[in-house]
Amino acid sequence: MTITNDLQKQENNDYLVEVKDLKKWFPVQTSFIDQIFVKEREFVRAVDGVSFNIRRGEVLGLAGESGSGKTTIGRVTIGLAKKTEGEVIFDGINLSTLSAEELRKLRRRMQVIFQDPLASLNPRMSLGDAIRQGLEIHYPESQDQHRDMVMDIMEKVGLSPTQFYYNKYPHQISGGQRQRVVIARALVTKPDLVLADEPIAMADVSVRALLLDLMLQLKEELDLTYLFITHDLATAKYICDRIGILYLGEIVELSDLREVYAHPLHPYTNALLAAVPVPNPHERRTEPMPKGEIPNPIHPPSGCRYHPRCPYAEDICSQEVPQLRELRPGHQVACHFAEQFLH
Repeated sequence: MTITNDLQKQENNDYLVEVKDLKKWFPVQTSFIDQIFVKEREFVRAVDGVSFNIRRGEVLGLAGESGSGKTTIGRVTIGLAKKTEGEVIFDGINLSTLSAEELRKLRRRMQVIFQDPLASLNPRMSLGDAIRQGLEIHYPESQDQHRDMVMDIMEKVGLSPTQFYYNKYPHQISGGQRQRVVIARALVTKPDLVLADEPIAMADVSVRALLLDLMLQLKEELDLTYLFITHDLATAKYICDRIGILYLGEIVELSDLREVYAHPLHPYTNALLAAVPVPNPHERRTEPMPKGEIPNPIHPPSGCRYHPRCPYAEDICSQEVPQLRELRPGHQVACHFAEQFLH
């Protein structure tokens, strides 16, 4: 028994983040009259029973259409939003047991690279001050070292000469440079976990590969762990170690990225891969595209949530919820007929 417990502890220590049956429902705003007469309150089921782990030093990607719950999962995982149900455990600490002050102190170990740098940077604050702000909050005791720490991280992300950029303002630099500022601001507190919420979506196509290279370089140099959120599987292929495919608040497939690309087992994953542009027309996938649009998360379809759009759906798909199960080593899928995609 002792040996088994020791093995379990050692295995758990490999995980920086453990998410267990996470749910996040947002109440639908209604009028005062409706609140009086409507017996059951309605909720937007943004995240509905999601479980996954992130190993230390890993890049875990979450991919899916807009409205699938990617950003909400990320925000709840690092404590920016409160869960409805489930557990989020960071480095052995259950976030739901922490007070607001304890969570604030832990925040320096969990940082965010936001999607839109113009929206997330204060236009009245210089770049140096924007990056330094996290140090002033989390490391006030080393105030005399803040400027050197800011200069160092600016150098690491490619904002050099640092003296030139330190006193610039967001509107005075390019979009790619602004994204580097956001990356520097996230990394200056020396975090363990970084939530990268579509970090290159607003950057020019010409600099996206450079930013991804930079993130991978900094990951190795600073020993980082990424939760990488994207709607673009081509981008995920470049940076992620594992990937979870999300649909309407649920994970429908989860495995190593190469395994998902080589052996997709869910019809939705096949559809996403078919949408990735391929330069060679002879190598393009021929999977049928899903019908219609993503359903209403207030009243999700019964059974498999993908069945109204799935070309392979049968009666059981609308009646029974498919469970996430392992069909290949380390490859989980939630589909009643996933075996037909095995090859």
